[in-house]
Amino acid sequence: MSVYKGMTGNSLADLFRSRQTIGRALCMPLLAVALATVCALAVTDLDKMQSVAAQRYGQDAANTVAEWRNTITQAKDLSDSEKIVLINDFFNTRIRFMEDPQAWGEKDYWATPLEVMAFRKGDCEDFSIAKYTTLLLAGVDMSKLRITYVKAKIGGAYSKVHAAHMVLAYYPTPNADPQILDNLVMRIQPASLRPDLTPVFGFNSNGLWVGGAATPATKDPGAKLSRWRDLLARASAEGLG
Repeated sequence: MSVYKGMTGNSLADLFRSRQTIGRALCMPLLAVALATVCALAVTDLDKMQSVAAQRYGQDAANTVAEWRNTITQAKDLSDSEKIVLINDFFNTRIRFMEDPQAWGEKDYWATPLEVMAFRKGDCEDFSIAKYTTLLLAGVDMSKLRITYVKAKIGGAYSKVHAAHMVLAYYPTPNADPQILDNLVMRIQPASLRPDLTPVFGFNSNGLWVGGAATPATKDPGAKLSRWRDLLARASAEGLG
């Protein structure tokens, strides 16, 4: 029996709002990686990124990057609530969901936003990272964003089949019911209306939050951090930092 059976929408929202942080040994390396993301975005060269897209992947990829850049420019003049809708729709309507082995030939691969746009495919992590990066470029405060690992009930809220999944959570205020940007559900909804999702942990530059628990949600955080470092290095070489 699932330990999440019977959990209400409000209690799920409370889990998403949880401010508990894990131990210093895990949190500090994560902060270093996340802060590196901020620094990378501060020196982003989108002209280079578009040039790399054309040289490496062809004109169609460069055109998609140009469209993405125009979307970022448009988003900068919008409210946060409008930005998240615009960016969520950009990726959900253009990128095809595909698991890592089929998309990239690896069991667990974190694609750069350029790779996602060039090949127009990716899994839940790729969608979430691309949306996260784009919203930062559009001017959304990082403190309002958390890349969040969840357990998703496949087939609906009453399903007993769970799968690991990643979404992007947007918090209008620190204790708000977050808005969930999900590649599997087109419409953005508050966490209280997503009983099919149970948060495991989420992170941004301020730390790592564990859904309703005081102990680490992963036994191998180094593996996740190494993927972040690899992603940042590849994205930087492409112009995103």
